[in-house]
Amino acid sequence: MKRFALEKLIEWKDKQNRKPLIIRGARQVGKTWLMKEFGRTCFEKVAYVNFDNNKRLEQVFEGDINIDRILLAISIETGVSIDAKNTLLIFDEVQEVPKALSSLKYFCENAPEYAIVAAGSLLGVALHKGTSFPVGKVDFMDLYPLTFLEFLYALGEERFANVLQSDDTDMITMFKTKYIERLREYYYVGGMPEVVKTYVDSKDFKQVREIQRNLLNYYQQDFSKHAEVSLVPRLNLVWDSIPMQLAKENKKYIYGQVRKGSRAKDFELALQWLLDCGLIHKVQRVGKVALPLKAYLDLDAFKVYLLDIGLLIAMTDLNAQVIIDGNRIFTEFKGALTEQYVLQQLIASEGIDPYYYSTSNSSG
Repeated sequence: MKRFALEKLIEWKDKQNRKPLIIRGARQVGKTWLMKEFGRTCFEKVAYVNFDNNKRLEQVFEGDINIDRILLAISIETGVSIDAKNTLLIFDEVQEVPKALSSLKYFCENAPEYAIVAAGSLLGVALHKGTSFPVGKVDFMDLYPLTFLEFLYALGEERFANVLQSDDTDMITMFKTKYIERLREYYYVGGMPEVVKTYVDSKDFKQVREIQRNLLNYYQQDFSKHAEVSLVPRLNLVWDSIPMQLAKENKKYIYGQVRKGSRAKDFELALQWLLDCGLIHKVQRVGKVALPLKAYLDLDAFKVYLLDIGLLIAMTDLNAQVIIDGNRIFTEFKGALTEQYVLQQLIASEGIDPYYYSTSNSSG
């Protein structure tokens, strides 16, 4: 599976004065696979440690941080002889051991020659709980579901993907029908790696939907496992309201539609929790299309989208018939699916922080 993020990791590896790298992203977007693939293709050796329920390694980070002691323990744990030039150190689920996260500061200051990549699905949540963070001592990279172009690569259509990235408008127009067919498939399948792999292997939309529902269930289980008990009901209400809000003519997210009579203060923490997990995107409204856009922000008006278009369609229970039913999939839910698609591509491919425009007297 081709991920363009691998090229960014190679740039980081070759960068002067690099710092330990933290890869941010929602659970199941492919962080672990990406780190291991980076190690496999760019290093002679990989020392991979997962801090989730690893009591042995947790003890290593207790007390004062000692780099040599940490490296020795990781070497014993993984069976890998670690040397700075040829070994990639991977710290997975690093938020589970706060001192392991803090240790990145000491690696940056005292052992910068070591290549360290860390990841954590709930890192943002951990930081809001007061976990110490190595401010200014780490680099960051964000990982998202597969883009449409990465989806084409996964299907084995590299040449078609290359044409779409070219300036050959005649060739692109020639294959317009094929482009629309693949786009329909991407709308339904989305870009979650496990879902894409299932589709590539089976071409079975029923299996695709089963995996999508499993992922949605995993996310809601995370609510109960990692959020404060009092917050869980509100998380579920906000989460379940997203497709409904996008299906309406609303020009902004309306708290009163999450639960009748609700106000911002009732659900702001739940929204922030979902943002911290990378499960949603919050897009602010601008009141005027002029530069700089931030000067025209309306902080009280925003829209909320999911991390992945395939998961959004799974939440709406649209069946696979929409794939073959003309271009219906592009207009369902008043165009919200297309908004979701464009948003995903802008964020993942271009690193753009999008806004949306509506007039102040628009509905909602």
